[in-house]
Amino acid sequence: MNTFRSRRSAVLLAGALAASCLLPLQTSQATELKEHSLKIASAQTADHPFSKGAQKFADLMAEKSGGKIKSKLFAGAVLGGDAQVISSLQGGTVDATVVSTGLLSTMNKDFSIYYLPMAFNNAKEADAVVDGPFGQKLLDKLPEKGLIGLAYWEHGFRSITNGKRPITKWEDVRGLKLRVIQIPIFVDIYNTLGANAVPMPFPELYTALENKAVDGQENALPTIETAKFAEVQKHLSLSRIVYDPLVVLFSKKTWDRMSADERKIVAESAKEATAYQRKLNREWEVAVIKDSPAKGMAVNEVSAAERERMREQLKPVTEKYTRQVDSALLGEFLAEIQKVRRTAN
Repeated sequence: MNTFRSRRSAVLLAGALAASCLLPLQTSQATELKEHSLKIASAQTADHPFSKGAQKFADLMAEKSGGKIKSKLFAGAVLGGDAQVISSLQGGTVDATVVSTGLLSTMNKDFSIYYLPMAFNNAKEADAVVDGPFGQKLLDKLPEKGLIGLAYWEHGFRSITNGKRPITKWEDVRGLKLRVIQIPIFVDIYNTLGANAVPMPFPELYTALENKAVDGQENALPTIETAKFAEVQKHLSLSRIVYDPLVVLFSKKTWDRMSADERKIVAESAKEATAYQRKLNREWEVAVIKDSPAKGMAVNEVSAAERERMREQLKPVTEKYTRQVDSALLGEFLAEIQKVRRTAN
C-alpha cells in the first residue's frame, strides 16, 4: 500500500511540476504585447478636464502595458475640430478622442436622448444611466460606424453666458443671439426659448463674442473657464438645461489591429480614468462658480421653479426628439432615471 501511495504521489508531483513549467510560457504568450504609438486628440486646452482625463488614460495604458502602448496627446484642437477628428478615427489616422455625445447623434439619432431638455436633475442620475446597461447599449451601436466607445466621462451641465443680462427665467433668453453646438436639438431648444440660435464651430466662438457677432453662448462650466469667456461676457446663468456626457472614442481600425490583451488594457484604462476625470470636472465646476465674479462675470442660479417653467416651455422640443428615437430605448432611459430617483427618496 505504501509503495502504491509513493508512486501515486510521485506521478502527481511530476504532473504538477510539468504544469508549473508550462505556466510561465502560457502566461508570457498571453501577455505578449506589441509596440503601439497612439495619437489622442482633444478639442479642449491641455489644462481642461477633457484633456487631463485623456492624459490619465494615456498614462494608464503605458503603465499597464509596461510602456508598450505609448500615446501622445494633441490638445487644443490641433488635429482639427471634433467632427474632423471623428472622421480621422474612422480612417485610422487618429486613434482616440473624447467628444460630447451630441456629436454622435448625427450618426445615430438615439444618442440625442442624452440631450433631451431637463432630462437629468443631477449628476448622480446621469452617472447611473450612462454607467449601466442603457449606456452600454448605445456604445454598442458605434462599431458599425468605425468607432469603439470605451467609457463615459463628463462635460457637465451646460449653462448660458451673455453680455446683456442675467437669465433668471426663460423669457430673459428672448432676443439674444446665442451660439450653440452645430446639432439640431440645440438650435431647437434655444429658438423655442426665444433666442436667435447660431450654430457655430467652437474655435470661432471667442472672436464672435469679442466682436459681438453673437451676444452669448451656452456651455459646460469647465469650458467656459478654459475658453476665458469671462473676458468677453458679463453674465453666467446656471440654467442647466442640458447635461453633457462625454464618450471616450477609439478608432476601430486601430482596435482591430490589437490583440485581445492589448484591447483589454485600452478598455480598462479608459474606465479607470473615468473616476479621475469626473472628480476633476466637478471640482472645476465649483471653482468656476466661485471665481467668475472676481473675473468680471456675475453668476446667478436659475431657481427650481423657473427650471420647471423652462421644462414646460421646451415640451415641444422634447416631444419632437422623443419621436425620433427608438421607443423601447426611450422607455429604458426614463425607467433608469426613475429608478435612481426612487432610491434617492
